[in-house]
Order: sequence, then structure tokens, then C-alpha cells
Amino acid sequence: MKIGFFDSGLGGLTIMDAVRAAMPQYDYYYYGDTAHVPYGDKTEAEVYELTKAGVTHLFEQGALIVIIACNTASAETLRKLQDTFLVEAYPDRRILGMIIPTIETLLAAGSTKPLLIGTKRTVDSGKYQIELDKVSETHIALQSLATPTLVPYLEAKSSNKACAELTQLLHAYAHPFDALILGCTHYTILTDCVRNQYGDQCVVLSQDEIIPTKLQEYLSRHPTLEHALTKGRNTTCYYSGASHTI
Repeated sequence: MKIGFFDSGLGGLTIMDAVRAAMPQYDYYYYGDTAHVPYGDKTEAEVYELTKAGVTHLFEQGALIVIIACNTASAETLRKLQDTFLVEAYPDRRILGMIIPTIETLLAAGSTKPLLIGTKRTVDSGKYQIELDKVSETHIALQSLATPTLVPYLEAKSSNKACAELTQLLHAYAHPFDALILGCTHYTILTDCVRNQYGDQCVVLSQDEIIPTKLQEYLSRHPTLEHALTKGRNTTCYYSGASHTI
């Protein structure tokens, strides 16, 4: 059985590629919902139905574990999918998200003034703060900045424009921060840009650097799942939209 990745577009490919580099022995399947990208401007109900459809496709193609490599979907629908859909339809499968591994890494970095950038839906959900409050011994106020203009640039492969836009937004941000969470898998493309600008003053948390280690730890804690994964080194990619580049 395979490790599946779901994303609203192409951003999650960076997460899958990082996992494949760390664990090349497994079989992988990627679902990019390019017909409906971006998710950041959609309702919670829309995000849930689109995510459920993508996860169902992955399970039907033999995925044992699905990683929702989309922060908007992780924030809006992950818990509901785990608690209802998974239990009723695929009780032997697993769905994992982006937020908890990122929060764990943030706490390990010792940050006290973190800043999250992400889509409007991710920021408005407050999910990062909720998960942070659950595991932090002291209250850490998470600052948040919605950056909805970045995903369209990155989907269009205009990373230079996205970098310039993000740099302008962060320069205009008035509050100090000691850690910057790139709270969208598309933003992994901007990691070097951000580190070049702010690496001396803050820790930059990029999820393509976080998820491989966290997934390895998860599999070591669940050896039954690990043993059920096939090891053929095969990768399949599926895109819901007819028009995309890769």
C-alpha cells in the first residue's frame, strides 16, 4: 500500500519530494486538486467536500496513509475527516496533517514570538493557536498574517514575484517575531528567499523540512502500518484539472 499526498494544487509536491528523498523505498501517490485551486477563498463546506473527494481518490488507489499537504484543508477539515469520514468509510486507513508537526517543531525551537503566514482561511481558523495552546506549558500568542496573493503567483511559477510580494508584506509588518511559520505548502518554494532576508533575526519553519522527520517518527511508532506499506519506489501523480504545468 502507498503513502498518499493531497493538496489543493501543486504546492504539496515539495512535501512529497522531501519525503521521497528521506524515504525512497516506499510507493507514493499524489493528488493535486488543480481544478479548484486555491482553497483559501472557499467556504469550510467547500473545502471539506473537495478534500474528502481527494482523500477518497487516494484511498481507492491504494493509499494506506494520506498526508493532507494543504494547511487550509488541515485547518478546516482534518479533524472532521478523522473523526467521522475515516471511522465510517476507511477505519483501517490514516489521515495526517501539517499543523501539529509544525507546532511541535516551533516549540522545540524555543520561540516566544512566532508569526504565521498563510491563506486567509488558515489564519482565520485559529487552528494553529488552538493546537499551540494544547501542547505548550505556557501561553504563546501566535501572530498571524494572511498572505492570499502568494499562492496564485506560485501556482503560475512566478516565484520571483511571490518573493518580492512577501518581502514587502513582512517589511510592512509592525511587530517583532522570532520565528516565521510558512503555513502553506506552496510557501516552501520561498524558504531561501525568506532566510536570505530574515534568517539572522528569526527561525524560518518550512514544512518540507519538518514533515519527513515527523513521518519517519510516526511510522516507527506504528510498525504495523509501516510493514503494510509497499516498497517498490514508484510514484504516481494525478491532477483534477486539465490545465496545469509540472
